[in-house]
Formats: sequence, C-alpha cells, structure tokens
Amino acid sequence: MNRLLEIRTYRLKPGTIADFHAAMHGSAVPMLRSAGMDVVAYGRSDHEEESYFLIRAYDSREALDAEQGRFYGSEAWRQGPREALVSRIETYLNTLLWASPEAVESLRASNQSE
Repeated sequence: MNRLLEIRTYRLKPGTIADFHAAMHGSAVPMLRSAGMDVVAYGRSDHEEESYFLIRAYDSREALDAEQGRFYGSEAWRQGPREALVSRIETYLNTLLWASPEAVESLRASNQSE
C-alpha cells in the first residue's frame, strides 16, 4: 500500500541550525516517534546552510490530520520542545506526495540523521 509522504522544509534564522538540530534530534523526533508517527528522515539540507527537512509517512490524508492534530495539540508538545524549534524557524513549506513502500524505505535508508 502506498504511503502519503509529508516533506516539510524549513528555512531557519541565521546561526540557529545547530540548536534546531539538537532540539529535533534530542526531543522532537523521539516525541513524534513515541506518538506513533513514522519519521522517515530528518536533518540538515545539503543545498543551503540554513535549510532543514523532516519527512513523515502516513496511511492517508485523514491519518496525517488526526496524528498531527493529537500531537501538536498536546501539552507535552506545547510545554516541551515547541518553543526551541518554532523560535528558530523563519519560514517552512509542506509538500504531500504518494510513494511506494520501497520508495519510503529508500528515503529512510539514504537519509539517516546522526
């Protein structure tokens, strides 16, 4: 069954990428995974110094909306790493596209974050 990929790209404020990555890697991504979200890949983008990406996979658009609604509405998120991340974001863009399970696994294997 194909998966709906959400590719979120962030343009970060100058000089904030190291702290943004530390908050993503140390807090946000573990929280997302604990909430049941399939985080496929995340990390610094190779093409621009202040760019970052987060790729998640969902079974449907409805699943995306429900999972993100629960997560981003939670007290754990609002009182947790939210401010450390949001305060460093200049802009972001979401792109949704369908991909085969093989494509999802290839993205996962090829884009591991430290």
